[in-house]
Amino acid sequence: MRRMLGWTGLLLFLAVNLGACASMGREAASTPSLYKRLGGREGIATVVDDFVANMVADGRVNARFKGMKPPEVVKLKSNLSDQICQASGGPCAYVGKDMKTAHAGMKITEAEWNATVESLVKALDKHKVDAKSKQDLLGALGPMKGDIVGR
Repeated sequence: MRRMLGWTGLLLFLAVNLGACASMGREAASTPSLYKRLGGREGIATVVDDFVANMVADGRVNARFKGMKPPEVVKLKSNLSDQICQASGGPCAYVGKDMKTAHAGMKITEAEWNATVESLVKALDKHKVDAKSKQDLLGALGPMKGDIVGR
């Protein structure tokens, strides 16, 4: 009898836990990835176009972009798109310089970092990216700050 109760308890435990896992899997499967929520490659590229335009128009950071030739702007946009695509779980791979190397000697300030984040949020808002997706993206990109500011 004890053995039967033990098996019954084990089966009940497994049934409850497997049911909970299956339920969690359905919830995760029904939530689109951040990459998809941003509109995939096309959506990200559109946001990046506006992000760069916002930075160029912002007097707090636009001096960093003066003198950039069109091919350099294209490369910047491509790198930013790849970074966001990769950070959001998309199929892209960022192959540019690491952030420490790319920003070495630039001495980017905290104020410039904040202005850049504001430019990105403004672009995301323009394209009606929801608050959770914005938060998720900023959370994915935020750790780069230490490799960019003050270098």
